[in-house]
Amino acid sequence: MAFDSLSEKLQNVFKNLRSKGRLTEDDVKAALREVKMALLEADVNFRVVKQFTKSVQERAIGQDVMNGLNPGQMVIKIVNEEMTKLMGSETTEIDFKPSNELTIIMMVGLQGAGKTTTTAKIAGKLKSKGKKVLLAACDVYRPAAIEQLKINGEKQGVEVFAMGNKNKPADIAKAAVNHAISNGNNVLIIDTAGRLHIDEEMMDELVEIKNSVDVHRTLLVVDSMTGQDAVNVAGTFDEKVGVDGVILTKLDGDTRGGAALSIRAVTGKPILFVGMGEKLSDLEQFYPDRMTSRILGMGDVLTMIEKAQETIDENKAKELERKMKQNEFDFEMYLESMSQMRKMGGLSSILGMLPGLGMGSKLPDFDSDEAEKNMARIEAIIYSMTPEERRNPKVMNPSRKNRIAKGAGVNISEVNKLIKQFEQMKKMMKQMPGMFGGGKRGKKGLFKGLPF
Repeated sequence: MAFDSLSEKLQNVFKNLRSKGRLTEDDVKAALREVKMALLEADVNFRVVKQFTKSVQERAIGQDVMNGLNPGQMVIKIVNEEMTKLMGSETTEIDFKPSNELTIIMMVGLQGAGKTTTTAKIAGKLKSKGKKVLLAACDVYRPAAIEQLKINGEKQGVEVFAMGNKNKPADIAKAAVNHAISNGNNVLIIDTAGRLHIDEEMMDELVEIKNSVDVHRTLLVVDSMTGQDAVNVAGTFDEKVGVDGVILTKLDGDTRGGAALSIRAVTGKPILFVGMGEKLSDLEQFYPDRMTSRILGMGDVLTMIEKAQETIDENKAKELERKMKQNEFDFEMYLESMSQMRKMGGLSSILGMLPGLGMGSKLPDFDSDEAEKNMARIEAIIYSMTPEERRNPKVMNPSRKNRIAKGAGVNISEVNKLIKQFEQMKKMMKQMPGMFGGGKRGKKGLFKGLPF
C-alpha cells in the first residue's frame, strides 16, 4: 500500500517524541531530520520537503510548544496540520455549469496512467449524484481504447458516444456535444489519447479539442507510481494545455506516494480524486486531512463509513444485525457478510482505515494477505454445502463433511475447523457489546478467534 514505508518511519519518530517528558530544540531538530529523510525517500519533491520541515521547525520551537504539558504531542499536531496544508487543506470538488447547462470535462494524461478507466469511474460517481453523463471516445490511436470505454461505460450504466478511429478527435468531440444537447445530457466527459511520453503532436491535439468545444474543466490523470515524474508531467500539461485538477491513480500499489504530497505544492493544482484499485468503484474523493490521518497512522474512519454507506445494502445489513441479536446467524449470512466486506475493498482496505491499524502498522500475528486467502478457502467450503447445511450446520455428519471437503478441494479437518470456529464466532457475537470495550485485549484480542 502507498505510504506504508513512510508511515512506519514517521510513526517511529513520533513514538520517540512521545516517550520524552520534555523536549529540547535539539530533540525537535533531530526528529525533523528523520522526518526529512523519510519524506525524501518517499520521493517527495526536495523543495517541498525543505519548506515543510522549515515551517514545522519554526512552529515547533516556539515557547508554547516547548514549555507545554505534552510537547511531543504538540509537535505531532503541527506535523499533521502542515502536511494537510501541503496537500491543499480543503477538499476540491468538480464544479459544474449552472442551470443544468452542459458541463464539458476533458480527461488528459500519459498512456498507461489509467485515464480511460478513470474516465468511467468518474462517470459512475457523477451518475450516482444525479448527473446525466455522456462519455466521448476520442482516443483514436490506442488499439481497443474505444471498446474499453464502451465496456466500462456499459458497466456504469453510462452512454458512450463513438465514431470509430477514422475521424479527428476534435470532430468527434463536436459531434458528441451535439449528441449530448439533443439527448438532455448535462455532463460530457471526453476521453482523449495519451502517449508514452509528452510530445508536441499530443499537446496540439488537446489544444485543438479545447478550441473546438467549450471545455469547462480539464482533469489530468497521473500515475502515482511514477513519483517525481508525476509532478513534472503535471507541470508540463498545465503549461501547454491548462489543467484544473489532478487525479492520482494506483495509490493502492507498492509506491512511495511522494506525488500526493508534492503535486499541490509544486503546481498549485488540487488533487480531486485518488484511484485505490482496479474496480470501477475504487475511486475516492481526495480529502487532504483524511489522507494525512492515514499517513500518520491515525486512521480514516469517515471514509470507511462513507464506503459502507455506498456499498452495503441497508436491508441486508439490518437482517444481519437482527439474526446476530437473535443468535440465528448461519453460513448464508456469513457468506453475505464476507461479500459486503469485499465490496468495501476487503480486509486490508478496512484495516488501513482504522486508527492505529493503518498504513505502516502491523498487527501482531495477523497477516491481511493470508487472511484474504483464508476467506477465499472459507467461501469454497461454504459454497460446497447444501442450502440446508448452510442454514443448519448441526445436520452435518461425517459423510456430509467428506462430501463438502471434496467439493471445496480441502482436507476434512479444514471443514471441521471452520464449523468449530463458526460456533465460537456465534458465541462471541452474543457478547458483541463488550467485544470492543477496550480493556487489556488490545489489537490481537480484537481479531483472536476469527476464522481468517
